[in-house]
Amino acid sequence: MRNASLRVLTAAVGLCLGLGASLPAAAQWKWKDSSGKVQYSDRPPPATVPEKDILQRPSGSRIPVPAPVPVSAEAPASSASAPAVDKELEAKRKKEEQQQEAKRRAEEERVAKQRAENCSRAKSYQQTLDSGVRIARTNQKGEREILDDAARAQEMARTRQIIEAECSN
Repeated sequence: MRNASLRVLTAAVGLCLGLGASLPAAAQWKWKDSSGKVQYSDRPPPATVPEKDILQRPSGSRIPVPAPVPVSAEAPASSASAPAVDKELEAKRKKEEQQQEAKRRAEEERVAKQRAENCSRAKSYQQTLDSGVRIARTNQKGEREILDDAARAQEMARTRQIIEAECSN
């Protein structure tokens, strides 16, 4: 039994070593040379090999990004994806403008509703003041006091100002 365990352990270790040794072989470059032959190497191809002829890279290697080509004023843009990008940007800009417009309208509606409510309250209070009914309010000490004629006149003037400000369209 012990001998069989030793064999399994030895086989497992050998398998791990074999897999570990084969990993560097997977890190291979593959490209076509100038004569069209496929070349394999653990080093990158020479700089003279065009990017389109590199068939395989090791998994950790970086793909070089070509330098951007400046577009001159005389030459028209030849990129086929440029109109698609422009359409996407235009759609995104329109959507953002619509959202801003919707927010602005919602805010205007909220303000208009609040002004209408303030107007209604001020008109109701004005009617109460005009009716001559005794109006009591609580002062800073927490005591109840009745409005005299001077205080009623001040309240009526203040209420008229509120009505002018809130009820005008």
